[in-house]
Amino acid sequence: MGWLKRLFGMEKPQNAEVNPAAQAIAPDTSTTVDTDTQSIPPERLGLNGEYDQSGLAKRVALAFDEDPQLDDVDTLWVAQTGSTVVLKGTVPSQEILNQMITVARSVNGATDVDINQAAIG
Repeated sequence: MGWLKRLFGMEKPQNAEVNPAAQAIAPDTSTTVDTDTQSIPPERLGLNGEYDQSGLAKRVALAFDEDPQLDDVDTLWVAQTGSTVVLKGTVPSQEILNQMITVARSVNGATDVDINQAAIG
């Protein structure tokens, strides 16, 4: 079972990307905010460029799905706190954890990777 399916209960959407371009935000006619300056924060960018509260975590999960070395790790979870990727659980080796950190950092919007809740085991 892939990361997206296990963590978020979803199959990989068609055209999903680890680092998609942001979609335009529909103008909100109830305010006078200049919509030219509105944009989706990188950590809230979803798999297809839409706004998604858990966008960064989902894109990291997709990146893990796309890495053949990481697709069998089913004892670790991915979350996010703002622009920090949080890895929780256990991994088989330090090498796998290092690879996960590298992959997570490569995702647009990730400013840090918190491994305080991850263990080797």
